[in-house]
Order: sequence, then structure tokens, then C-alpha cells
Amino acid sequence: MGNRHFNVRTLPGFGFVALLTFFLLYLPICMLVIYAFNSGDSIVQWEGFSLRWFETALNNEAVQEAAGRSVLIAVIAATGATICATMAALATTRVRPYPGLAFKYAVINQPLMVPEIVTAVALLIVFSKIKVWTGYSGLTYLVLAHTAFCIPFAYLPIRARLETMDSGLEAAAADLYATPWKAFRLITLPLLRPGIIAGFMLAFVISLDDVVITEFVKSGGQETLPTYMLGQLRRSITPEINAIATVFLAFSVLIVTAFFFTSRKKSE
Repeated sequence: MGNRHFNVRTLPGFGFVALLTFFLLYLPICMLVIYAFNSGDSIVQWEGFSLRWFETALNNEAVQEAAGRSVLIAVIAATGATICATMAALATTRVRPYPGLAFKYAVINQPLMVPEIVTAVALLIVFSKIKVWTGYSGLTYLVLAHTAFCIPFAYLPIRARLETMDSGLEAAAADLYATPWKAFRLITLPLLRPGIIAGFMLAFVISLDDVVITEFVKSGGQETLPTYMLGQLRRSITPEINAIATVFLAFSVLIVTAFFFTSRKKSE
């Protein structure tokens, strides 16, 4: 009996539970995508196939403006979060364990442990004071808020990559008189690149679809695509929202697919 390996797939009912889980998980998404192609105004009654709502969303100036703003904020925030996360990962993995290191982990990952609404309220209080003092109410607040919130999401894959890397390569470079910067640029950074890309992509997606923090921090006229969709749902629900959500979904799948093939090519 000691040589037998446990396999969860052999448990009675495993296949049924797995299929039921996937069905319940993806059925709402499938319904959303299907009704994005509905020719009528209803999101519950099928009236025929049409690309009408995609065209409506594409020609909607409010959607265009909100989408452009969302992408701009997500790119800047993901870039800043990835840079900060990379430095934090290097500082917490390329050192010997010392008292307080676990506390630093907790501080970096704080946005993951604290409810998002708490972070949003805290940022609202801080930025409201700054807005009063400076009189400035631009997009910088949204970028800073998204960057701070996305740092732990970028940190986790970068740290995981660093922990699996052989630190002996960096030590060998140092033995060959490479400066710390040169060793990082020629040894650490190329090996760390897949983790950095994964961290950037995760931070980008998190920023792109964030609603709670954006809703609390944004000023008037700074709608992002998720907050625009939320506002439309409060007024009237049409398949245009389905069409926007379907494009969001397709974009996310495209990013994940591109990263999968890029990572596989690098590993080969």
C-alpha cells in the first residue's frame, strides 16, 4: 500500500463535480457573450443575430474616451507597479533572513489581505486632503492609487521567479569582477524577464478592470470603462454592456494567450 500514489481523479464523482464546477463558472460568461450578439434591446430574450451593439459601442464617444483613459491608466500603473515590485522582490529574496523580513512581506502584500473598500476609503481621505491643499484634481491620483494597489499582484510572480533562480550565477558574475549593476543587467534581468512580464500583465489586468478604488478616487469627468459600465447598469441595461464586456473578455484572453506562447518559446 505504501507504493500506491493518491490520485484525486480516481475519487468517485470527481468528473461530475469538475464538469458541474466548470458549467456554473462559465455559463454566465457564455450567456453574456451570446446576448452581446442579440439584435433586440433585451438581454434575456433572443431576437436574432446582429453586430448592432458592437457597432453602437464602437461609435459611442463616451465609451471611446473611457476605454482610452482605462488603457492609459493601466499601462502607467502596471509599469510603475512592476518596477516597484521588482525592486521589492530583489530586496526581500536576495538577502539572508533577518528579523522583520516577514513583516516586510506583510506590508508589501497588504492590499491583498485588506478588503479593497478599506484601501479605497483610505486613499480617498488622503487624496481629498491633497486635492484641497494643491487644487489639482487630475488623473495622477488614479494612477498613484492603481499603482499602489497593483504592486503586490506584480510582486508575487516576480518573487516566485526569483526564488527558483540559481543565485550562484550572480555570485559567479561577481567573482568575474562584474559590478552589481552589470550582473543584474546581464544575468538577473534576462532570467527574471518571464516573471516581470507576468507581473506586468497581472497588474495591467487588475488596473484595467478595477471599479472600487477608481469609483472612490476619481474626480468628475474621469470615468474609466468599468465605472462607465457600472453607471450604465444603474440607468438602463442594454446589450451594449454585453458587447463591451465581450471585448474586455476577448482582450484578456488574447493577453493570456500571447504570454503563454511567449513563455513557452523562451523555455524551449
